[in-house]
Amino acid sequence: MSTPYTLRWGIISTGWIASMFVKDILISPTTRDVNDVVHKVAAVGSRAVKSAQDFIDKYASGDSSIKAYGSYSEVYADNNVDAIYIGTPHTFHYENALAAIKAKKHVLCEKPVTCNGAELRSLIAAAKQNNVFFMEALWTRFQPLALEVKKISESGVLGDPVALHADLSADFGIDTLDKGHRILAPELGGGGLLDLGPYPTIWAILALYEHPSNKKAQPSSITGAMLKTPITGVDRSTTWTVTFAPNSPSDPNKLAAQAILSVNINVASNNTGAAIRYEKGIITIDSPLYLPKSFTVQYFEKGETVKTETRKFSHVGHGLHFQADEVARCIRDGKTESDKWGHDKSLLEMDIFDEVRKQGGYKFPPGVEKVQLS
Repeated sequence: MSTPYTLRWGIISTGWIASMFVKDILISPTTRDVNDVVHKVAAVGSRAVKSAQDFIDKYASGDSSIKAYGSYSEVYADNNVDAIYIGTPHTFHYENALAAIKAKKHVLCEKPVTCNGAELRSLIAAAKQNNVFFMEALWTRFQPLALEVKKISESGVLGDPVALHADLSADFGIDTLDKGHRILAPELGGGGLLDLGPYPTIWAILALYEHPSNKKAQPSSITGAMLKTPITGVDRSTTWTVTFAPNSPSDPNKLAAQAILSVNINVASNNTGAAIRYEKGIITIDSPLYLPKSFTVQYFEKGETVKTETRKFSHVGHGLHFQADEVARCIRDGKTESDKWGHDKSLLEMDIFDEVRKQGGYKFPPGVEKVQLS
């Protein structure tokens, strides 16, 4: 057996999501039947060396080989770091990712990858210029459940997808939160759309945009509506539709389907996170949409259910290691983007959010967007 490829990570930020990522990538890959790649944390950056060291002690068993830095720039400059994981708030993603890319580091950046599509296009251009791998950390796309849903969806057994409903909501207790909390603060890109929205959107992209019948065609229309909270003016409840329609009734090169997606920051999610309706059946995916553990397939004949199957999934860890494995394989193979979650899909996601914010009249405060939309 050949020696597994080792990817050496530099971790930017010491918050909750970074802790979950580190704990997951340090789990033995063999627990998920992975033998070709392995992960090592080489450095952690925070605003103070003590914070970085405390993080290492708590989440990496005090491994003395991991460097603790009191700045992000030192992580970028570390020759023992191959790839940077960015777990900062999304209003800092652009500047953090750009600095890492300019230091010739590969980058995995938490979702949403940027505040707008213009920032993302700038990062993609920089990554290409510096010949480094760059990907949004939309971890749900790499989980075994999502891969199995995609396999069934594209097998043809259910026919083409026709309609999709997906919702992710959470009761943040916004009436009692500090106005500076990330979910409420406009200066942190707060609200439901950017914080929760990637998860309903990923299922629409997987089931509709990625479906072979769509041939990677862009949506024909995007519509959105927002209900803002008077507390700070960020979106409290947002619903948006993404429609894929043929250019003409005889156009064979485009799917005819629609996704209705929603988020709320003041109520809990339904038990069913997503329902994908096909010509010959339905796939229902249990909540939470970011880490579902089961889905059910109903098979139809002449409009009647003839068979129902439920698939359940489990794994060691929280589930963020699957995306890390993808990054390691891509870097090992000399790729600059993932086939599973390529730049086109993150761009589609951000362009959808830009349009929904535009229609909802939600503008970020000056200075939040480092690259302005044209």
